[in-house]
Amino acid sequence: MEGLTGNRKGAIAEAEICAAAVREGIGVYRPLAEHGRCDLVLDHRGRLLRVQCKWGSLSGDVIKVWLKTSRHTPHNGYVQTTYGATEIDAVAVYCPQLHQCYLLPISLVAQRSMIHLRVGPSRNNQRRGLKWADEYELGAIAQLGERRAGSAKVAGSSPASST
Repeated sequence: MEGLTGNRKGAIAEAEICAAAVREGIGVYRPLAEHGRCDLVLDHRGRLLRVQCKWGSLSGDVIKVWLKTSRHTPHNGYVQTTYGATEIDAVAVYCPQLHQCYLLPISLVAQRSMIHLRVGPSRNNQRRGLKWADEYELGAIAQLGERRAGSAKVAGSSPASST
């Protein structure tokens, strides 16, 4: 997927995330106007989540996700910002190399410019502080706010509609 512009990557990520959510029985709503802070609203069991969609690139055993935004303003030139809980509830990530989507709660990504999701063990056997990609796969109840950040997983069936 080399040679794609940032806009094309964003459009692909958003489309893949929408399709994955629909497959999981999650309602998807899209804003009428572009350039808002959230790209989608996901409806899971009546809970509405404002979601920003991102492209994740696999590098070795890590999915790298850039979280900051950059825009040009007439008075301040280029302005870079991050996301906060007043703007979005989660970041959804599409990784094309794995053809997988992930949903990261705002508590995990707020005010960060990048996050790494591990798909394999680190070379130095570090375990503390790692974010395992499989814990955030789209469709699992955990990412939709029914799990406290960093705590034990919710037991039950997946997809959520089968419980």
